[in-house]
Amino acid sequence: MTRFKQLARFGFILAVIGCLVALAPMRAQAAPYAAMVIDARTGKVLHSRNADTRLHPASLTKMMTLYVAFEAIKHGEISADTVVTISAKAAAEPPSKLGLRKGQKIKLRYLIRAAAVKSANDAATAIGEAISGSEAAFARRMNRTAKALGMTRTHFKNAHGLTESGHLSTARDMTTLGRHIFYDHPDYYNLFSRRSTHAGVKAVNNTNRRFLNAYKGADGIKTGYTNAAGFNLVASAERGQERIITTVFGGRSTASRNAKVAELMDLGFRRAPSHAAVRKPALPAYAGNVGTDTPEPGAAGKIIRLVTAVKRSPRPAPRPGAQEPVVDTQLASLTDSIKDAVVAVTEDGTTTPEAEAVALAPAIETTPVPPTAQPFGGEATVASAAMTSPPPRPAAIILASLEPAAQPAEAAPEIVTRMSTSGGRHYAINVGVLGTRYHAERRLLKTALRELDTLDEALRKVVKRSDGWHANFVSLTQEQADLACRRLNARNTRCKVIGPS
Repeated sequence: MTRFKQLARFGFILAVIGCLVALAPMRAQAAPYAAMVIDARTGKVLHSRNADTRLHPASLTKMMTLYVAFEAIKHGEISADTVVTISAKAAAEPPSKLGLRKGQKIKLRYLIRAAAVKSANDAATAIGEAISGSEAAFARRMNRTAKALGMTRTHFKNAHGLTESGHLSTARDMTTLGRHIFYDHPDYYNLFSRRSTHAGVKAVNNTNRRFLNAYKGADGIKTGYTNAAGFNLVASAERGQERIITTVFGGRSTASRNAKVAELMDLGFRRAPSHAAVRKPALPAYAGNVGTDTPEPGAAGKIIRLVTAVKRSPRPAPRPGAQEPVVDTQLASLTDSIKDAVVAVTEDGTTTPEAEAVALAPAIETTPVPPTAQPFGGEATVASAAMTSPPPRPAAIILASLEPAAQPAEAAPEIVTRMSTSGGRHYAINVGVLGTRYHAERRLLKTALRELDTLDEALRKVVKRSDGWHANFVSLTQEQADLACRRLNARNTRCKVIGPS
């Protein structure tokens, strides 16, 4: 009997363990499903399902955190090189995290990289505190920005996206946000396609690298996962002239979510027209920090108020050694006489230039001009009366001769040569041969935005040859050219290194 009880107890324990194992993945499965697919060029909806259902966005929230950061940098509130001191709250955020410590100092640019690539919660909180002084104030700013973008069913409570009551969004709103990030801040968009990056303290890998590597043309944007949200993803991909943005909420796993997003991406590329005029979304009204969001003393944030109008224009101080302007009573008398003469002419009803000259003549003739008004001995004028005589030139100053000084016959001329400043930048890369200059320049601009890390210092040059217009990046070192081509080829972008010859 005792043995039977032991076996029964053991069987019960196994059953409980089995139930727990079975229920663990069902947490994500229980999250509601929603999806949205749009043509990014026009904003046209190509597919939607439960797109307006309010759900937990998880780390898709960081898209808004980063959008506000890009906006703050653009408007001069803060710099990417601003050094941020990590608060206890930011350091205590749960994973995923960069591992920042309380009191640690780090540049804002590294926090942005960590939030965009690794989806670090501590970095997201630190960004919010640096810009608005506290995470609560930053959340209010996020909501103002969401409203300005037309995200009507979104409400944020924090900067990182961890589950919190009332912190909700929709597939439609997150798709809208993804489109605005692409068009409003193109200089920063390349962050979302980096498979890895250095975040100041260590290198971090992209949480979306599986989809980026698996789907042709994919270049962003952001993943998200919590038990309440499931596996979320806002993805963007470009093929030819077409760009599709797809959002999925409530995936059951990373693999199944990525497969669903790829399926919807294919649907979008099938339904989108090959050619469509790009209609960029309107820039939102600037929703910066307001008075209620002013940081308390000692807070990490800093607000810069821009002065847009000149209040006063003080007279410049006189230069050292200059004399004060001579104000003569005779000059004042002359001015009064002129005013009286002009008034008299006006009251008489004669306003022609000839009549004014006749009326002004007596006033000018009867008022002597002070001698100080004639510093150069020429004819005195009213304008010269207020001029001051400059101090004499110091005797120690020797004027340069207008004629070259005679040189000894034996003195050989000195020849100065300039050393090359190219620094070994004799390499270039070609990213295509196009039919027109316009298309070549467009290819260069799009490629530069796509690969900002390696092509930031390169010069764009279009060369016309018999086979068409060559789109080249020039003034690169061999190492820069090789690295840029490797990265571009990995993204299915044509690239060829051109040597010094």
